[in-house]
Amino acid sequence: MATQKIISVSRRTDIPAFYSEWFYNRVEQGFVQVKKQVGAKTAKKILLGVKDVLCFVFWTKNPGPMLDKLHLLDENGYQYYFQFTLTPYDKNIESNLPKKKKIIQTFIKLSEKIGKKKVIWRYDPILLNHEIDLDYHKKYFAEFAEKLHGFTEKCIISFIDSHQISKDNKQRLKLAKINDETMKELGKIIYRTGEKYDMTIETCAEKIDLTQMGIPSAKCIDDRLTGKILGRKLSIGKDRSQRKLCKCVTSIDIGTDNTCLHQCLFCYATKNIANARFNNQKHNKNSPVLVEDI
Repeated sequence: MATQKIISVSRRTDIPAFYSEWFYNRVEQGFVQVKKQVGAKTAKKILLGVKDVLCFVFWTKNPGPMLDKLHLLDENGYQYYFQFTLTPYDKNIESNLPKKKKIIQTFIKLSEKIGKKKVIWRYDPILLNHEIDLDYHKKYFAEFAEKLHGFTEKCIISFIDSHQISKDNKQRLKLAKINDETMKELGKIIYRTGEKYDMTIETCAEKIDLTQMGIPSAKCIDDRLTGKILGRKLSIGKDRSQRKLCKCVTSIDIGTDNTCLHQCLFCYATKNIANARFNNQKHNKNSPVLVEDI
């Protein structure tokens, strides 16, 4: 029997928010054809049967559209957990998201449905500019943590990598440089707040070592958590296709770049919203590929 794989859904786009019906159709059909880029000449077939999937890892800022059918995964024996991003930025930076109050309600609803250990809060990327400073993050992280208390056990943070953002978006963000001392200061603030609200804090693919202040590096695609969900110990190798500092274990991503419609200025997978809208128009919920070529 083929080895079961962790399926990432998806670093490249928010499938729960925009393509959940397609995802459920692919699970029902038992396979998906994956193209990392729209228009790629070849697609890779990935099996999605329950015997093929070790665990789904969902990456999302708004899983609301997929919640009504989430029970289908449970009924068919699939295992999964969520990386749920909630950041403190307004419509000037994240222009196509629901209001934060609504997102928090969705977070709580999801946690109540599947359990808090399977909903990981992502507070990333952390950015600074002339309007967003340390006090801004101190205020909003504490507000969010208070509201999410009891509905998650972990928060993963990361600092923005401006090299992955388009030139136009960098100019619009007017980013301030974040040096090591600033990272340490903010890490200390976040750690203390997490401690207050019973949340473990971890970093995602960061050069800076914050372990001395109680913040270790995260495995976002995590064989330890997957093992706990499955009830057995797992040992899966590091994903060599990811950044050197990434500690995630091997997974297969079924998303496609330039298809997310959240319009976040800091996004590294969708750098041109016009292209994303055009690609979204080519989406067919019944197709084996996320975006069909026209």
